[in-house]
Amino acid sequence: MISIGTKVPAFELKDQNGTTLESSTLRGKNVLLSFHPLAWTGVCQRQMESLEMNMSVFADLNTQAVGVSVDSVPCKKAWAKSINIKGTPLLADFWPHGELAQSLGILRDADGISERANIIVDKHGVVQWIKVYPIGDLPDLEELFQVLINLNS
Repeated sequence: MISIGTKVPAFELKDQNGTTLESSTLRGKNVLLSFHPLAWTGVCQRQMESLEMNMSVFADLNTQAVGVSVDSVPCKKAWAKSINIKGTPLLADFWPHGELAQSLGILRDADGISERANIIVDKHGVVQWIKVYPIGDLPDLEELFQVLINLNS
């Protein structure tokens, strides 16, 4: 798994609208890479809804929160529409399959999905915090907010 203090490898992924998000365009703000195993599952839905519901909190903390999974862009688009995600980018780490998750050391090779994990990257692209959750657990945003508050101090 990638270590705290390590620079995140450059990436380009499409979101649910087919818009390419490049890691280089995120410099200057913190980034929450919120990995979820698969779209269309209950805990993953609640995880992404919690990001969407807290967009203003993330903005106040100079942070771009993005959801990431190995699902395809069309899958992400249909899922985002069905759960009313409009402002949070849901990135498709689809092809090469799970390349970003693999580069971060959180791809579950046997399952072909990522771990449920949150990775906070600072405005310089350096990992500042990592937490891998049991696959069935919903991540606690309050703990993320505290890390981001400390990072912005």
